Formats: sequence, C-alpha cells, structure tokens
Amino acid sequence: MKELFQHAAVTDGVTVRVAVNFLPEQSHPEAGKWFWVYHIRIENGSHEPLQLRTRHWRITDGRGMVNHVDGEGIVGKQPMLQPGESHDYVSGCPLTTQHGSMEGFYTFVRTDGSPLEIRIPFFPLAAPETAEGRS
Repeated sequence: MKELFQHAAVTDGVTVRVAVNFLPEQSHPEAGKWFWVYHIRIENGSHEPLQLRTRHWRITDGRGMVNHVDGEGIVGKQPMLQPGESHDYVSGCPLTTQHGSMEGFYTFVRTDGSPLEIRIPFFPLAAPETAEGRS
C-alpha cells in the first residue's frame, strides 16, 4: 500500500491516502501550465458509518499564492462508508508554476448527524526539471 500511496493521514480511525503524479502530456511549460493527477483512497477504520459531505482544499503555488477550494462531495459523489469500507477517486490540479502543494480536509457526517472533519495530508506538486518553462 505504501508503494502506491506516498502520503497518508489518520483522523479518528479514518485514513486518507494520496498518490500524486505529474502529467507531462497535459502540461504546457512553455505556456506556464503544469498539471498533476492525484488518486485518493479514503478508508473508514472507525466503528461507525460515515458519509462524506464536503471538501476543503488549500492549494499553494510556487509563488506562495494560496487558493481555497470548497465544494460538495468529491467528483460529484457523497459516498457513505460503512466500517471497513474504502472509497477511491482520481482528480487533477493545474498550476501556473512548476511546484506547489495541496492539503485540506473532508467533512463527514455520522449517523447521528454530527460532523467529523477528516484531514487530507499535505502533498507536494513538483514537476521534473525537464518540464521547466522558459522564463
């Protein structure tokens, strides 16, 4: 598992794992555009069903500019995870710099309606040196 997912965080028994890859075929360094794809696995190791409701991302580019992104669910879904279940999804992140980072949290709801904030681990976005743009 650790070979596939380079980053992980555990909050109240829920593990969020992240694998990130630079996509040169979607990037255009000469135009100041770099693109990464990330695969996330959320594992419910708690003893109660949890439903993902919202996400919050903090995306920082190589110049230190921070962009906060909030939204309902993940890729159009609000999965319900029973104890022992996991949910995987893939998404992407464009930047106008060769380096950056992402981190954040999901808000889940317990069956009694109370919210639970689950941390998404910090992970770097770094294009290989061969993908540098001409400045």
